Amino acid sequence: MKQPEPRYLAVGRVLRPHGVRGELRVEILTDYPERLATLPYLYVGSDYRRYAVKQGRVHHDVLLLELVGCEDRNAAELLRGMWLYVALEDAIPLETDEYYHFQLAGLQVETTTGEALGEIVEVLALPNANDVYIVHGARGEILIPGVREVVKELDLTTGRMVINLLPGLLSPTD
Repeated sequence: MKQPEPRYLAVGRVLRPHGVRGELRVEILTDYPERLATLPYLYVGSDYRRYAVKQGRVHHDVLLLELVGCEDRNAAELLRGMWLYVALEDAIPLETDEYYHFQLAGLQVETTTGEALGEIVEVLALPNANDVYIVHGARGEILIPGVREVVKELDLTTGRMVINLLPGLLSPTD
């Protein structure tokens, strides 16, 4: 079942304080981490508490971020483990053939020969690898690699993904 479009997109997770002046060490979950420091606001936690962005910079594989209202180590510690979000309207526009994960959940998957395989229930974003679509259907759970050799058509309007069923993609008993 297609989920409603979210108002916020997760872009990071606070790992821990960095220093004593409230700076946050953030795990990066976006392809555009440098843009986060240029946004006027980020939203923190499950209640999407709005914080003005003071400044930020990418350092090694993390974002070091300063937020207005998070002025010392104690305030930063309270945000440990919380998710950082950007408002959907502030997100970078996607290129052609790029999709947010939430847009793929609920798509019906079928093969190029017309066999219905089921519905995408989850998208696994793997570091340094392609995404994997978890499909539930009559054949049980199927893992579909998000690569061009497999995904031949993706239409959000019709809610359909067509895949090329490569050898070994389904279990031998199927």
